Amino acid sequence: MAKGGVTVFGGSGFLGRQIVKRLAADGTPVRVAVRRPEQASFLEALAPGGRIEVVAADVWNETTVARAVEGSAAAVNTVGHYVEKRGASFDAVHGEGARHVAEQAQKAGVGRLVHISGIGADPASASPYVRARGAGEALVRKAFEGATILRPSVLFGPEDKFLNTLARVARLAPALALFGRGETRLQPVFVGDVAEAAARVLADPGTAGKTFELGGPRVFAYRELLELVLREVGRKRLLVPVPFAVWEAAAAALSVLPRPPLTADMVTLMKRDNVVGAGALGLEDLGISPIAVEEVLPTCVGG
Repeated sequence: MAKGGVTVFGGSGFLGRQIVKRLAADGTPVRVAVRRPEQASFLEALAPGGRIEVVAADVWNETTVARAVEGSAAAVNTVGHYVEKRGASFDAVHGEGARHVAEQAQKAGVGRLVHISGIGADPASASPYVRARGAGEALVRKAFEGATILRPSVLFGPEDKFLNTLARVARLAPALALFGRGETRLQPVFVGDVAEAAARVLADPGTAGKTFELGGPRVFAYRELLELVLREVGRKRLLVPVPFAVWEAAAAALSVLPRPPLTADMVTLMKRDNVVGAGALGLEDLGISPIAVEEVLPTCVGG
């Protein structure tokens, strides 16, 4: 790949592929760095002339990371997960893996690095997931001084795992369980807006070293989001408050499954508001007018 291109780690994921599409649309050469390139080859068809290249890379393997950033002008790290797996703990992926990307990008002379984290990232958190996110930010800053950090709230968009899951449950279940009383506040952000933010950050040298918290135009209580989804799918369901202790017990029981639908960290995340902090830089500072959930919801839960 010619100098001037961008390497996107985790480029086949929900957010990653939107960033790849957005960058390629501007004519930018994009290298998609993923653990299983055969599962991401579909991305190469999104742009003509081989402008999108898929390569094998694992953020835990520094040799593969170094190869992935070689010759790139910029890198974006979108790698992340909500469930720990054997050999892929939160610390390994969000912490040390993020450090490997930052260090190898620095060594390769990459000019810009965008690191995707999340609102609320905190190295002192009781949640292993949130703690690893916070530690990863610190490691990235230390390894690559001018890194820009993007902290999105809950992502939504077609094929998401958030609104689509709520809609599927709303269609099938006779009642919907609330986390506590459903009062936790969320500020869902459109995945396309986050991809646009990444592209604008890369195009603006003045964003180097800054942190942006990305949220949509409206803050919802969790209960309000469920009510919105129910209206969209044309269902009436009873909303049942469920104490967090019950959710924690359920998460513990499900933890033996290879892919548990609920984890202790997910429950912990739902105890805390996930909204843009007062005074934080956001989408508007990048010249982006955030798209509302209501505008995209029909394409997320239709059918």
